[in-house]
Amino acid sequence: MLTIPVSLLQSTQTPHSGYHWDGSSRRFFEGWYYRVTLPDCGQTFAFMYSIEDPIGGQPHSGGAAQVLGANDEYVYRIFPDVTQFWASRDVLALGHWGKTHLHTQPRYLSPTEFKNSIQEGYQATANLNQGFIQDPVTGFYCRWEYEIQPVYGWGNQNSIQQSTAGWLSFLQIFEPGWQILMAHGLATGWVDWNGKIYQFQNAPAYGEKNWGGAFPEKWFWLNCNSFDGEPDLALTAGGGRRGVLWWMESVAMIGIHYQGKFYEFVPWNAKVEWCIQPWGRWQMKAKNLDYEVELTGTTHLPGAPLRAPTANGLQFCCRDTMQGKLNLELREIRGKNPLVILKAHSYLCGLEIGGGSWHNFWQST
Repeated sequence: MLTIPVSLLQSTQTPHSGYHWDGSSRRFFEGWYYRVTLPDCGQTFAFMYSIEDPIGGQPHSGGAAQVLGANDEYVYRIFPDVTQFWASRDVLALGHWGKTHLHTQPRYLSPTEFKNSIQEGYQATANLNQGFIQDPVTGFYCRWEYEIQPVYGWGNQNSIQQSTAGWLSFLQIFEPGWQILMAHGLATGWVDWNGKIYQFQNAPAYGEKNWGGAFPEKWFWLNCNSFDGEPDLALTAGGGRRGVLWWMESVAMIGIHYQGKFYEFVPWNAKVEWCIQPWGRWQMKAKNLDYEVELTGTTHLPGAPLRAPTANGLQFCCRDTMQGKLNLELREIRGKNPLVILKAHSYLCGLEIGGGSWHNFWQST
């Protein structure tokens, strides 16, 4: 029986926070994404955890941890033993033990216990992200430990939190599933990036996850909660071609949390349009009955190739930068003269493209 500290159960959590694997042998993956942004030095650290075919004994069974760190540098480590992975079905809590002298069932440890007992591995909850991984070839490493105070989940503050993909995501119709776990939070702690220590207090933090037995053909993503002069603002937007029963569909959405309110633009309540270049420029706009939004993300940086789960296991199939430029404008529709609610700008936006066939720009509605 996995015991989770009571404090972890008291936070406002979103649907799909728990682990989704049903114990079957069907192809399955689940992935978690934690990020902390350091506006003072212009750096971001993104932590990506994944488990595939946890039943074990399959060609792609195993886990991994990746960190995209300072200046879009990257470190990666596999954890092939699925029996050393643990996760809670009820709340956001997971971990994978690599090198350790412990011979007990993997579980949540106090941060001090983890530091003393786990030589390589990670653990993460709604309130903590901690771990150490090292590239065995280059010796390059990352060690991290920070506490998280959630501010926004996915929905209005002090309300029941929403499923990112709507109520249908509770059924195994759309795959993969996608859930923003924490649109905005405040992180306090440190990251040791190959010997350089980054300490931070109340830094913008973010979390999301995806899961399922099928994989998107192609996708894009924009994410930012570190804006110039707007500490209470968080944006997540993205789209992709994914399987729905026996056909493929292209979908996209934009979600904004601002001053306690959630502005949601999704296929069932809004018209969402996008034009995404193979790399360098992301443009989206959306309109519902009450509001309209326009986003433009750009970068001149090359970005970093990252691994993502595919039908053939973890593969380099996406490209990210955490230092993209973003312009956002949100307007309230009032007759012929929309009222501008918000104009915001950032130099620390996460931008991503993934999947195949990025030879030309992708434009769709």
